[in-house]
Amino acid sequence: MPSSPAAGKGAGKSWARGAVHRGLVALPLVAGLVTAGWLVADRDQPAPQTPVATAATAQAGPSVLEVSAPVAAQEPGQGASGGGGKTPLQQWAESLAGPLDIPADALIGYANGELALRSEDPGCHLSWVTLAGVGEAGSDHGRHGDNPMGLSPAAWKKYGAKIPGIDKPALTDPSSASVAAGRALCAGGADLSAGTGWWKSIASYASKDTELFRQRVLGNAQLYATLSLDPAKANSPAVRATRFALGQLGLPYVWGGNGPDAGAAGFDCSGLTKASYDSAGVALPRTADSQFRALPPVTGEPQLGDLVFYGSPATRIHHVGLYLGNGLMINAPTEGQAIQIHTYHSRGDDYAGAGRPA
Repeated sequence: MPSSPAAGKGAGKSWARGAVHRGLVALPLVAGLVTAGWLVADRDQPAPQTPVATAATAQAGPSVLEVSAPVAAQEPGQGASGGGGKTPLQQWAESLAGPLDIPADALIGYANGELALRSEDPGCHLSWVTLAGVGEAGSDHGRHGDNPMGLSPAAWKKYGAKIPGIDKPALTDPSSASVAAGRALCAGGADLSAGTGWWKSIASYASKDTELFRQRVLGNAQLYATLSLDPAKANSPAVRATRFALGQLGLPYVWGGNGPDAGAAGFDCSGLTKASYDSAGVALPRTADSQFRALPPVTGEPQLGDLVFYGSPATRIHHVGLYLGNGLMINAPTEGQAIQIHTYHSRGDDYAGAGRPA
């Protein structure tokens, strides 16, 4: 978090633009599952100083991702056709397609994947939001390419040959592909209701870019779960800012960075939160400390889109992240790491509270 960089320009442009730069990033995403003993980043590593900020020592906030799985989502509709000839599943998908920005046929496919695996492998506890996260990370829900779930030829051959209720399963069909993807995720007795099982299952599914893929699946699945329970908030500044921040996963932390639209490869912590809310039409101060002092404090647990702060309220706030829900935040941690999802609060950190921009 720099002392006084210029505010980012063009931050209100498409939140997806940052994806163009992902192939240039060779910085580590923290696998950091504490219980698995994987890499855990040093949360007190100092960041470089700007020439005008020699007196203070910048510190990163928490940079650990504890085991996590998306929270429970709205149940898919089931049953025979009702009024208008549409099934409850079709009505459910059409009601959520706009708020979630997922085509209705893709949503039906994800729901059919969950429903099929409920019957075939109830101990897996597969949720449609996990399939939706995979669909977003793999093909933007079928908008890019003819393999909506990113299944390898071997996986499709193994899991897609026979789909209940579908005479001729096809890789391009959202329901066929979702059932096959569900089978792949549930293989080997996986239980996706718990964080460790969920994380390992997504890792085994991805054939490349494993960490970024898992981060995107987790982040978007969590967003879909939250929005499915309260779709009226889909166009709120908090959700628009969260979508922007999720679109920056994988970009590098850049000290004083305001993002690709402002000529930087990535963002620092407060640059990311400011750009996220700029994209939603809400202006924030530029530094973590000034954001903390400008926003009304949150009483109780933070909610989707809240900013979470670290440091001393009496003296200086040195770090900020954007709360995603379920104990997670989108975080530009420190030099040498990419923007990623981390657990927002753990014992021993210097969490100072949350603020609500809108």
